[in-house]
Amino acid sequence: MDESHGSYPDKREINSLIRNGIINVDKPPGPTSHEVAFWIKQRLSLNRVGHGGTLELL
Repeated sequence: MDESHGSYPDKREINSLIRNGIINVDKPPGPTSHEVAFWIKQRLSLNRVGHGGTLELL
């Protein structure tokens, strides 16, 4: 692969994977998706974090 066009995921630095990737979280009942996204944002010192997926039934 021509590295000017990117790199293989298994060759990337962990910081690059965290800042430019997706983290799948199997959220337990209780905390909201918004709360979990906020915790991840704080823990990993990120500027932007979002969430997507199915909504929980009450």
